[in-house]
Amino acid sequence: MKKNVLVTGSKGQLGSEIQRIISLCPQLSFIFTDIDELDISNQEDVSNFFKLHKIDYVINCAAYTAVDYAEIEIDTCYKINEIAVGNLARVASKHNAKFIHISTDYVFNGRSYIPYTEEMDVYPKSVYGKSKLAGERLLTSLLPDSVIIRTSWLYSSYGNNFVKTMLRLGKERDEINIVFDQIGTPTYAADLAYAILKIVCSNNFISGIYHYSNEGVCSWYDFAICIFQSKNINCKVIPIESKDYPAKTPRPHYSVLNKRKIKETYKLNIPHWEDGLRRCLAIL
Repeated sequence: MKKNVLVTGSKGQLGSEIQRIISLCPQLSFIFTDIDELDISNQEDVSNFFKLHKIDYVINCAAYTAVDYAEIEIDTCYKINEIAVGNLARVASKHNAKFIHISTDYVFNGRSYIPYTEEMDVYPKSVYGKSKLAGERLLTSLLPDSVIIRTSWLYSSYGNNFVKTMLRLGKERDEINIVFDQIGTPTYAADLAYAILKIVCSNNFISGIYHYSNEGVCSWYDFAICIFQSKNINCKVIPIESKDYPAKTPRPHYSVLNKRKIKETYKLNIPHWEDGLRRCLAIL
């Protein structure tokens, strides 16, 4: 009998990418849900869903990710990023289901100068980051044998993201201002989806916190330049400092993640961010 894998947040970027490649795990049966099918903020709904479907694995892609709005919609942010995670963890524990949860680089303060390892101190500066860290800690307390994957700068051919915004603005404008003093690594959601399925399909489920992004480092300015060059878009990109960009919530100045742990544990070969971008743009 096939084991059942529950994927929450299935209409988002990562959930959509997982749906696209489930043929890689023919031995598993995937159940994709979003808010319309399962309200994970409701403990009773989650409990009933597990009983009905006999869930063996949970991949929690659901998250509140509107960083600026999170400063206003605090309760909603914590409801999704902490309370819902706890609901899933409690029920998963009762059913002996393995759990993979997606977190973020925003749990760090962004002031490092070397890539963040999983052991480095966390100190989120935004409501979004604090809510995601709260979710991590609640999950770890309720279900210590879970896997938490922190990622950064996620984009895809699905949903709304930086790449799709740049493609739109690049065609609408002659020039655009992009910050050059925020450094990190873009992550193609399709590559992260592949890594997640490799973990689920392996017979080597090792709990812990892991970091995953594509390889390489760039600024948002570099990222925009590469997008325009790849698509032959003639839009001038003007580098500006973060202080000159009107954002309600400060972004991390440095959020490069050290991926050594996940590469060694699960024998992953992670593509460079430019390679991931080329593959995404080929679809777009």
